[in-house]
Amino acid sequence: MVSLPILPTISTSFIILSAITMAIGWRQIKQKKREAHKKTMTLAGIFALAFFIIYETRTVFIGNTSFGGPENIKIYYTIFLIFHITLATLGAILGAISLYTGYKNKLAFHRRLGPITCIVWFFTAITGVAVYLLLYVFYRGGQTTSMIKAILGF
Repeated sequence: MVSLPILPTISTSFIILSAITMAIGWRQIKQKKREAHKKTMTLAGIFALAFFIIYETRTVFIGNTSFGGPENIKIYYTIFLIFHITLATLGAILGAISLYTGYKNKLAFHRRLGPITCIVWFFTAITGVAVYLLLYVFYRGGQTTSMIKAILGF
């Protein structure tokens, strides 16, 4: 039986929940359900923020897990991880702007940006789940070192 690490599993679950609620919110706005859309997208943002808080806290205090799979595919994993991190950063920025423009009723811009944000976030969620699977399910994770330990040497 595979034992999965609790914090990465919880944080990845929040990313999945954010993508699901974002898809629901996108459908709601297509159905002209503006108030439901607003609440659902706020919830999607909360789920994404919960992921980020857990991820960053874990990174600082526990650390990140290095790739533990075969050495001959490590370069492909690293390239994929960089792609995921780039998407996640872009998705977070677009998400914040989309939420802001929606709440401020800057709807012309919000309508143009929203679908782009959703697509980027869907790919972020998919690649995030793939990273999780590669680190903890398909292969055993490598060494984990906290930022504090790496920086301060404790």
